[in-house]
Amino acid sequence: MINVVRSLVFYAGYFFAMLISGVLFLPIAPFLPLAGRYRLLNLYNHFLMVWFRIACGVRYDIQGRERIPEGPCVIQANHQCEWETVFLQVMKPPVCTVLKRELLRIPIFGWGLRLLRPISLDRSKPARALKQVLSQGVARLGTGLSVLIFPEGTRVDPGVRKRYNKSGSVVACRAGVPVLPVAHNAGERWPGRYWVKRPGVLRVRIGEPIQTQGRTPDEVLAEVEAWIEGQLQEISEVPRPLVR
Repeated sequence: MINVVRSLVFYAGYFFAMLISGVLFLPIAPFLPLAGRYRLLNLYNHFLMVWFRIACGVRYDIQGRERIPEGPCVIQANHQCEWETVFLQVMKPPVCTVLKRELLRIPIFGWGLRLLRPISLDRSKPARALKQVLSQGVARLGTGLSVLIFPEGTRVDPGVRKRYNKSGSVVACRAGVPVLPVAHNAGERWPGRYWVKRPGVLRVRIGEPIQTQGRTPDEVLAEVEAWIEGQLQEISEVPRPLVR
């Protein structure tokens, strides 16, 4: 029962903060340069990080921040819930996120996303989406933005393993930038398919940047997947499957 109450309190703050951001920040953001938009709109993500910890009794164990490179990179992380999409925005801003186009239609939230120049994909057209990721991803990296791509392509519940997609590794290899791997167990605290949050330790591991120059996307992807899955074996409370 206590988790239900905590979750209700959390969502009250969640939607109130979204409303305040929509009223105060969205009218200003279009008139700011891109870097300024990130700083302004990221205030909402910083609030959610703190509010989730306070309201839901979650403790953060985040290791490896010192490994985050200075320049642009392709961030690849396992995808379990909404929390990591928030954290990865504040971990290394500014970052361009590869996401499904439907998210841009959500009132307030989607309007803010549009202002941050994400790469929005139509999943009903996979061939076109892949070309879009490759061309726009390299272009965004060329402007100094990092690119966030979830190699699983969609949310995957804790304890489930899905085939990794190599589009992020292809983008990184073409642009000659490193891949920054990130592993976490956020879905155990913020279930992706259930609104009630769970207290406990939310663990994040940030790896050493994986160099791409002179390597094939398949080689890079294999290293990314091995590292993320190895970390998940250690930090997950839900057992990981050994094979896909």
